Parts: sequence; C-alpha cells; structure tokens
Amino acid sequence: MAALDKKAVGLEVLDVAGKVDYADFLVLMTGRSDRQVVALAQGIEEALRKLGKRPMSVEGLPHGNWVLMDFGDVVVHVFQDDARSLYDIEGLWMDARRIPVPIPETMRD
Repeated sequence: MAALDKKAVGLEVLDVAGKVDYADFLVLMTGRSDRQVVALAQGIEEALRKLGKRPMSVEGLPHGNWVLMDFGDVVVHVFQDDARSLYDIEGLWMDARRIPVPIPETMRD
C-alpha cells in the first residue's frame, strides 16, 4: 500500500520461492523520477518499520535510479523507467508466478 499511496507504476510481485536462495518474492515498481523513486523507497521502509520490519540492506538510495531493498524473504526493486527496461527482471523471471496486487477502491480510476 505504501507504494500505491506514493503513485508507484507497474507494481508487480513475483513468486521466486524455490527458484533462488536469497528471497521468496521480488516486488518491482517504477517511479517517474529520481525523487519519486527515493520517496517510494522511503515510504516502503517507513511503513514496514511501523510493522517491526527493517531492511537488511538498502542500495541505490542517493541516486534514485534503482533502489534495492532486501527484507530477507522479500526483495523490493524501485526503478526509474530506463533502469527497469535495461535490467528486465520480469524477463529474467518469466516463469515466476505473478501475485495479483489488489488496488484499493479509492485508487481506481
């Protein structure tokens, strides 16, 4: 919800359990600018901190092109459009199951 509150685009959750040893889920999203990417990452970190979850590591925050947040079983990637296209994580995990992301009624067009 924190990502949707900050207007993340292209939010996807990939189930990679059993396919990699470093995570069960990859969460991918896009921000439209470096400022939005940083705001998305900070919003996610703040929301999870309130639930008692802290990232094991965060990479890329100062630049806002691609921020990677490792929460153990869940790794969050917040990209700008160009970086998301370049690294094509969805393409690397084409065989991973996609978890539907519920969009709250208040956020629907």
